[in-house]
Formats: sequence, structure tokens, C-alpha cells
Amino acid sequence: MQEKNWLQRLTKSQRDKWIGGVCGGLGRHSPVPAWCWRFIFAFLFLFYGIGLVLYVLLWIFIPRDAETGEDGGPGHG
Repeated sequence: MQEKNWLQRLTKSQRDKWIGGVCGGLGRHSPVPAWCWRFIFAFLFLFYGIGLVLYVLLWIFIPRDAETGEDGGPGHG
């Protein structure tokens, strides 16, 4: 079976979150840290007005982490 890439495994973080966990999830599943994602969304919102729309869409469509074992389980590690 082919292993899923980081985008297919993407979930919202339940631990590293300020509002919805989107940036925490992106930070955990991509090579870019969560603080950098927060800066990117804030920059896009302040200078182009699109950051909030992107964040809300990701908040809606990215699934939540399973309640048990966010960092553990098969395929993690």
C-alpha cells in the first residue's frame, strides 16, 4: 500500500491551536513551523485581505485529529 503524503494526512491540531488548530496542524504535517503559518495567514489578511478567507475554508474542510493519540498510532513516526 502506498503511504499518504503530508497533505493527505493533514488534520487540525488539538494541542497547538490558538483559534481552530489549522496552523498547528499545518506546522505538524509540513516542513514549515506553526508560527510561520500564523505569520503567513496574518500577512495575507492584513495586506491582501484573503488570509481570513483561506483560514476559514481550511478550518471547515480539514478534519479534526482523533481524540486519542494525536502524535501516536500507526503511520506516525
